[in-house]
Amino acid sequence: MKKILFSLLACCYLAVSVAQTNPAIIAWLQNNSLLGSYYVQGNSTARSNNTLANVQTVQYSTDWVYVTTQGIPSYPTGPFLDNNPSQATGQNAIFKISLKPTQNTGAAINTNGGNIGIFINGVALFDYRDGVSWKNSAGALAGGPAGGMGDGVWNRDAIVAEKAGFDCAKGHPAMGNYHHHQNPSAFKLDLTVISTVCNLYDADGLYTIDSTEHSPLLGFSYDGFPIYGAYGYKNTDGTGGIARMQSSYSLRNITTRTTYANGNTVTAGPPVNGTYPLGLFREDYEYIANAAPEYLDEHNGRYCETPEYPNGTYAYFCTVDENWNSAYPYAVGPTFYGVKNAVKVPSITEAVTTYIPTEDTTGTGIVTQDFDNLKVSLFPNPANDLLAIQYNGLLKETIKVQMFDISGKLIIETAINQGSTIAYMDISTVYNGMYLMQLSNNEFTSVQKVLIQR
Repeated sequence: MKKILFSLLACCYLAVSVAQTNPAIIAWLQNNSLLGSYYVQGNSTARSNNTLANVQTVQYSTDWVYVTTQGIPSYPTGPFLDNNPSQATGQNAIFKISLKPTQNTGAAINTNGGNIGIFINGVALFDYRDGVSWKNSAGALAGGPAGGMGDGVWNRDAIVAEKAGFDCAKGHPAMGNYHHHQNPSAFKLDLTVISTVCNLYDADGLYTIDSTEHSPLLGFSYDGFPIYGAYGYKNTDGTGGIARMQSSYSLRNITTRTTYANGNTVTAGPPVNGTYPLGLFREDYEYIANAAPEYLDEHNGRYCETPEYPNGTYAYFCTVDENWNSAYPYAVGPTFYGVKNAVKVPSITEAVTTYIPTEDTTGTGIVTQDFDNLKVSLFPNPANDLLAIQYNGLLKETIKVQMFDISGKLIIETAINQGSTIAYMDISTVYNGMYLMQLSNNEFTSVQKVLIQR
């Protein structure tokens, strides 16, 4: 009996230990109360879509993690100003992702249309394409939203072609499946802002870029390997400070589209001109290996140490240029590093353990030392009519934001939601003076001052 009991305890301990240490289990933003929201074109007030945001359940076995999600983020979605008739809708999805990813040593596995990864808020990752390619016989684009079927030789880049249809968070839906093709940080947070959609339909994104810290773990590719944001350790062994991870792809020096970068002659695409500029097609790029450690490989990743994987892992990075605008191939691709084996399943058919986040094991809560040094900006300060409270990084639990006067009276309260980065306070009716902004979760509190002055 003692041996049996010991064995059971050992198994339980092993299962708990795996859950407590494997980022593919503990990293997901779990939520069962916060609802998503969306904008309707012409109305700058977001409305609830009555669908749970982020991830609802995480379950795991020895080899797999199962993530149950509606695919709806906590930041507002829409509107999509390119006449996209779709809205972000609940996906009722269970994603099965490997806990033991392995390198693909066979023929290259191309990324594909549709889901190629999942962000930790349950939102899908797509690759560069939008399903449109050049149709030589018609001398026009075809496929995807353009209708018909293109040649599939010169494939259009969604980030370039569909910029007008992305919302403030750089996402859009395909038949209701809301997704990002690129770094999930809002347009308005880039150093050079290339879209005005945030001006009226304000939203944020999954995280804010911080050039002084290793970017957070943002999700997992369909081969099971992690996806990070734009910055990492310069050297693969975790040394050298922080550097922007850079794509090794660059635009080819071509004026006609008749060959690929490897020299192969192919069915001709359109000429390079103002209508079809370089960068509009995936085949406009070529891979040039760079020995500098911050340059990524042909899959847009590298083997390196990260905060979650101090012993090293292969990791993809969401590449941006020096202005923080998205840089091809954006996240994963155009081929997978590992064996692609993730899948969307209708149900779980093996014995699993449900992962329940706790403050001391998940890393999903804000620990004391982090909370004492919250990177939160209040602006403008002094403030006039509207006060923004911006979290710098990736927020893994909701922070309550309360404004008190100097006598301790609560004036206004709001929250920065898990998986988003910003909250606003309308202070147009608040008297001039000094106020205290209290930021708190269930355990810790931080206080900052703000001056209202008109």
